[in-house]
Amino acid sequence: MTLVKKEGIILWKTNLEFENECVLNPAIIRDGDSVHVFYRAVREGNHSSIGYCRLDGPLTVAERWDKPLMVPEFAYESHGVEDARIVKIDNLYYMTYTGYDGTNARGALATSKDLMHFKKQGIIVPPITYAEFVLLAETAAKVNKKYYRNQKFYSQRADPEKKMMLWDKNVIFFPRRINGKLVFLHRIRPGIQIVSVNSIKELTKEFWKKYFLNLQEHIVLDPVHAHESSYIGSGCPPIETEHGWLLIYHGVEETDKGYVYSACAALLDLNNPAKEIARLPYGLFSPEYEWELKGEVNNVVFPTGTALFGGTLFIYYGAADSVIACASLNLSELVAELLTYTVKDEK
Repeated sequence: MTLVKKEGIILWKTNLEFENECVLNPAIIRDGDSVHVFYRAVREGNHSSIGYCRLDGPLTVAERWDKPLMVPEFAYESHGVEDARIVKIDNLYYMTYTGYDGTNARGALATSKDLMHFKKQGIIVPPITYAEFVLLAETAAKVNKKYYRNQKFYSQRADPEKKMMLWDKNVIFFPRRINGKLVFLHRIRPGIQIVSVNSIKELTKEFWKKYFLNLQEHIVLDPVHAHESSYIGSGCPPIETEHGWLLIYHGVEETDKGYVYSACAALLDLNNPAKEIARLPYGLFSPEYEWELKGEVNNVVFPTGTALFGGTLFIYYGAADSVIACASLNLSELVAELLTYTVKDEK
């Protein structure tokens, strides 16, 4: 079993208005000895923006802004810009995040050339209602029925005056083109799906209709083990290793204490990342300390970014939806451990 060291909390909320409720779920990218952190900052009333800080090395805060880097501007994100992830592809930074309008939570994209000035590209997930998705998913063959039996989840959030859109979150790009294409993961409960396109412009409503008619082909991971039995979701941007793409994701289990979120790990094929190579049959790490067990949402470790220093992988995560923490492990040891749990995949 891979040894994981909990490094502790690295970022708390402040008294500043934009982050006086909590901070969580950071996008992470390393540049030289610096680690850039784009974190979800929540003010009272559950309104989110993206805050910024810079670490000197993996753990030491060297700079932290007293105002948000990104704020809601459009209707689809009027209630918050949430849970960013970031990669660099060619010479452009791709920051994905969840746009929340108070009813719907959907994946959006912003791009930048300098990490400081971002241009919003809009929603990039399916522009369809939940009802439309159900119709398409029921038509698709061999799909886990959990994909279109989420009525309880949606009805809890439904507004009779609005159309409830399909919630599609945790959008994460691979950090380079694969076979010449932009590739990203996204999450429609309960599993993780994959998209491969030449250009973001291809993501039209027609594209998504065809996609859902062959949904099974696009599912990368579905819940298998107990610690992820309720649903899973993309976590950190995939890390390229000689043995495959390392994916650190989150898994959720319903227990007598409520939902418990764990960090999980899998390997995906380098040339065909829709193919699962290996998966840990247990959580990589789970809530154990007070600051992971008690908070805005109890029992949560939610990994969203990594930074590699030497052979040590630092994993940054939201803890109990209240603070930002970090865990570390030996990357080679984790990959070796994963390779002892290879899976048969017919894709």
